[in-house]
Amino acid sequence: MIRRPNSLVSLARRIRVDAHAAWLTARDKRAPWYARAFGLLITAYALSPIDLIPDFIPILGLLDDIILVPIGIWLFVKMLPPGLFAEHRAIAAAAAERPGSAWGAAIVVTVWILSALLIAWLMGFGFD
Repeated sequence: MIRRPNSLVSLARRIRVDAHAAWLTARDKRAPWYARAFGLLITAYALSPIDLIPDFIPILGLLDDIILVPIGIWLFVKMLPPGLFAEHRAIAAAAAERPGSAWGAAIVVTVWILSALLIAWLMGFGFD
């Protein structure tokens, strides 16, 4: 079966919403401690730039995110009381619908530019 690009976008969006929901659920006091620890681990892996298989390796690099994160979230949901993850998934889905922050993007770009300038200055490049 050939996947359309929209289905890949939908899968990526669902993984992003579920990772956010896992983060919210892992911070909820109603979840058992072991589930909270596992949820934080899954969320850290999903958001971390360091993967088991680096993303620059064609196909395999992204495959670990498409396979490992959903399996981890599935196991995480099995550890939780019924309905708890669904509650946080609804909150995460609503947050995904909101527009992004232009100020947040501006801050990130500014930090990157300042970091690059600092590194260039430390390496002795002159801006004359």
